[in-house]
Amino acid sequence: MASAKHVLPIIVFSQFCCTSLWFATNGVIQDLVREFHLEPSALGHLSSAVQFGFIIGTFLFALLAITDRFSSSKVFFVSAIIAALFNVAMVFGNQNLLSLVILRFFTGFFLAGIYPVGMKIAADYYNKGLGQSLGFLVGALVLGTAFPHILKGFDNLFSYATIIYTTTALAMLGGVIMMVFVPDGPYKKSALKLDFSICFDVFKKQNFRKSAFGYFGHMWELYTFWAFVPVILAAYLELHIQVTFSIPIMSFIIIASGAVACVISGYLSERYGAKQVGGWALILSGACCLLSPLFFMVQSEIIFILFLMFWGMVVVADSPLFSTLVAQNVIAEHKGTALTIVNSIGFAITIISIQLISNLTALISVQYLFVLLALGPVLGLIALFKKS
Repeated sequence: MASAKHVLPIIVFSQFCCTSLWFATNGVIQDLVREFHLEPSALGHLSSAVQFGFIIGTFLFALLAITDRFSSSKVFFVSAIIAALFNVAMVFGNQNLLSLVILRFFTGFFLAGIYPVGMKIAADYYNKGLGQSLGFLVGALVLGTAFPHILKGFDNLFSYATIIYTTTALAMLGGVIMMVFVPDGPYKKSALKLDFSICFDVFKKQNFRKSAFGYFGHMWELYTFWAFVPVILAAYLELHIQVTFSIPIMSFIIIASGAVACVISGYLSERYGAKQVGGWALILSGACCLLSPLFFMVQSEIIFILFLMFWGMVVVADSPLFSTLVAQNVIAEHKGTALTIVNSIGFAITIISIQLISNLTALISVQYLFVLLALGPVLGLIALFKKS
């Protein structure tokens, strides 16, 4: 049994193993489309299915207060095993679009028992230093997000089935490790009864609302930036035909740089406060959105890549800090529900943002498109620092 002092690396490792179901398999979606002779439009459906599953899952997990009523480690374990089974089912039988969408949906649904629950487990162990702890945890998620890009860079080495089997085994391993080595933490307090109103009542507290709406503004920008990093790189190559680099490898570097930023912001939050550090991250990422058209014009690919790396850092540096603020501004009995419902709404916002930018690509040049993402950081800052 792990002590509070040593439990964080176990939580981080388990979280990375299990979220590989979410992100690593994104790198094989094109292979699934080819294997089962699907239309090219199936790519979008399969990519969205896991997101919708996660949104519905987090909403129901929050509504039923699953992690506040039951052992968080056991919820994590059961969710990891079930999600892994839905994941591995993709390689069996003659799949079609409907069956694959269903499998990806339920994989996403049970990821609701992994990502926010992992944060809840960390919050149950670390009353002090929570920002630092969640910095490592979200950093693991960022690496998971970047992982499919590195796989695409070396896609000749791995078959899609091998990747699916590997991610399935990792998820099961992560679930088992969490249940065996990470019992419920010393700061966990269980909700005694089912109360559907908790999802709404948590928003009645002003400081909670500020934290949550700051997070929502951050999410407007984050996943759209991640989704469009390859598009941004491709647009730069088109504008500067003398430049060459590997889009998958550069995408991995740009997104993965955010993992370092999460750890750094976690440490900074212990000295300067999560709200202040999170606010500065919103300011800097919003500035990157507004300045992005200028950097498309820069002839030096080194400067351009460094700019994107910096953007990749500040765009996610505030993520663990907002989760920290959410957890700190709710009573212990409702901590899991609060983290889960905020995740649900935040990820729903990402779909709106991604779809908006996708639809506008036909109307606005790519180099000017991402100025619109500044809306999220601006509104997030207004909400976070709004006076009573």
